[in-house]
Amino acid sequence: MSDTAVLAIDQGTTGTTCLVVAADGRVLGRAYSEFTQHFPRPGWVEHDAQEIWEVTRRVAREAVAAAGDARVEAVGITNQRETVVLWDRETLEPVGRAIVWQDRRTTEMCARLRAEGHEPEVRARTGLVLDPYFSGTKVAWLLERDDAVRRRAEAGELAMGTIDSWLIARLTDGAVHATDPTNASRTLLFNLEEAAWDPWLQQHLGVPAALLPEVRPSAGDFGVASGDHLGSEAPILGVAGDQQAALFGQGCWEAGLAKNTYGTGAFLLLHTGDARVPSQRGLLTTAACDARGGLAYALEGSVFIAGAAIQWLRDGLQILDRASESEAMAASLAGNDGVYFVPAFVGLGAPHWEPNARGTLVGLTRGTTRAHVVRAALEAMAYGTAEVLRAMEEDSGVRTAELRVDGGAALNDWLMHFQADVLDVPVRRPALVETTALGAAGLAGIAAGVWPDAHRFRTVQGEPTHFRPRMAEVERRALLDGWGRAVRAAIHWARDGGESG
Repeated sequence: MSDTAVLAIDQGTTGTTCLVVAADGRVLGRAYSEFTQHFPRPGWVEHDAQEIWEVTRRVAREAVAAAGDARVEAVGITNQRETVVLWDRETLEPVGRAIVWQDRRTTEMCARLRAEGHEPEVRARTGLVLDPYFSGTKVAWLLERDDAVRRRAEAGELAMGTIDSWLIARLTDGAVHATDPTNASRTLLFNLEEAAWDPWLQQHLGVPAALLPEVRPSAGDFGVASGDHLGSEAPILGVAGDQQAALFGQGCWEAGLAKNTYGTGAFLLLHTGDARVPSQRGLLTTAACDARGGLAYALEGSVFIAGAAIQWLRDGLQILDRASESEAMAASLAGNDGVYFVPAFVGLGAPHWEPNARGTLVGLTRGTTRAHVVRAALEAMAYGTAEVLRAMEEDSGVRTAELRVDGGAALNDWLMHFQADVLDVPVRRPALVETTALGAAGLAGIAAGVWPDAHRFRTVQGEPTHFRPRMAEVERRALLDGWGRAVRAAIHWARDGGESG
């Protein structure tokens, strides 16, 4: 008898992972492939949307094939959120490369809008800040630079979307142009209170309504994926941005539960239920999912560079052969010897929001080794997380009792122990750290009836691992003070005549 299963497509910043998840929680099929990163200018980051589609289609078919005779009842999609694509509605051909969430080319546009006094209104409507991170100004830039593209956009010939919308369009052969609230809420074009596209925001960013996808519930109907692409037809029933999918996959669908995903960046979300909590400390208010895949809210803080720093040490500086070597190298030192690395390659996110900051190493001496630099890169993930979590607690008035973690770097035991130490809070790692993909599977599987409800979905995920704090308060405080000094140095460099990105 064949297994009932869900195909989860996790389209990330550096690669695509696909899992076929059975009703009992087993992963029946898994496949992964990286794709090309393009850096045409300093501060610019692009992807080839056609390559993303081709890689995703291939990896999905590989995962389904690996699952044997499993019966795929539904497809769930999760994605890098603020990366944006323009494409021709008829031919489904991209109009140029996708602009990636890490891209900083709209820094001056954001500064202009801020100088015109629009940020308070933008924040009130969207829960976001005016920063190049978000996709709205990226679309505005694409339209501003090419009159022909703007005319086609206004005529309804083009479609705009984050990567979920792009994949939905390709999987359904152009039949569906849609997104969900978690992705829509990252565009600077979506009104969180009204849960709809906002004409005022469209006007001020110069983005025509004809470009925008329909917003559907995260656990909802997004059309049918063609059998030509997956091997057999299957309905697309779950869609969420990567961080909200991980929040759902971790079982954080009630107010007060928090998770951190250590991927290319580190993304910390605190679920706030049906309350839209405004932040006074540089955090974002964003859409999330309740236990049924309906609209809820969360506070979010984004550390733009986390695992990408280890990737840079491996590929750029070539002081690592494999990312997995970082754990033993960090553990080989008794301490950091005053070396701090602020990996602000694309600016600083929450709670600082300094787009002109750049990577900074401080505290170097003749005794500094590559192990110190590697350890500093791992420590930076933990320090950045600690800054964001404390800001969340102050905004929400809730003291976090536990941090749930996932993503590739969460497999690093040394980092998880260090994270618990600098937070002074227990850290919980699930049996399967690919909770982004698992969350997408959960949303689709609940909608399809593979799991009767979210709680049943949660029970099939296996036993977690717990890391408990053991560091003395005086050491914790000294380390965090050193990190604070390093961040101030990076910010001072950015504001003292640094490059504009």
